[in-house]
Amino acid sequence: GGWCPYCNLQLSDLRKVFGPLRELGYTLIAISPDRPEELRRTLEKTPLEYTLLSDSSAAAIGALGIGFAVDAATLEQYKGYGIDLESASGNSHHVLPVPSVFVVDSAGIIQFHYVNPDYRIRVPGELVLAAARAALSVKPLR
Repeated sequence: GGWCPYCNLQLSDLRKVFGPLRELGYTLIAISPDRPEELRRTLEKTPLEYTLLSDSSAAAIGALGIGFAVDAATLEQYKGYGIDLESASGNSHHVLPVPSVFVVDSAGIIQFHYVNPDYRIRVPGELVLAAARAALSVKPLR
């Protein structure tokens, strides 16, 4: 979400490898649990080179199996920090994604994934770039 400093740091780091990823033929897409109106506000403040999509319903989060329900105590703690998940997502499901990065090939096959439930630990952009390069050389087993 736009309210998450760790998410924003990771996206800032990925900006550093955006050019090389694009040169390799990749498209960078960030998916946020924030509703579209929240994402528009983010884009008004900071134009982005990559695509930013809303998953406020948590459909993609569920499909990828990377969601977790935020408990009541954590919801209250977030509110103390001025973070209102229901307002941000427009939903009352209280689901957030585990921070994740996927490198998907042109056939739609996930060639690399990084999923870490410790929200403070993020995959470096340079590792994503290395995985993207490696994915281009993957040949199907026959």
